[in-house]
Amino acid sequence: MKIYGIKNCDTMKKALKWLDAQGAAYEFHDYKKAGLSEELADTFIKNIDLDTLINKRGTTYRQLDDATKAKISVQDTQAAKQVMLDNPSIIKRPILEKSGQYLLGFKADQYQEFI
Repeated sequence: MKIYGIKNCDTMKKALKWLDAQGAAYEFHDYKKAGLSEELADTFIKNIDLDTLINKRGTTYRQLDDATKAKISVQDTQAAKQVMLDNPSIIKRPILEKSGQYLLGFKADQYQEFI
């Protein structure tokens, strides 16, 4: 199992704490330290709906120019990928991956079913 995000994110902290309390084995991929590869961005885009994947409530999204926001909103995957590569913090987090299945955000009951 692998979890993706940014260590200092409050939701990430809750998810990691919950996983630790359950004794779950996982690998943590921190975008700030390990970066975001094109391959990983492609995997996310292929497996997760863009409207769910892109965090439109966050500061990073709000700071984008209107033209870039428009491209993302019409499902332009290349534009979305470039924005993700340039600004990994725009990706909703955490992303929990297990056996090719993905779960976004953190809710303990969903995690319980997922792991």
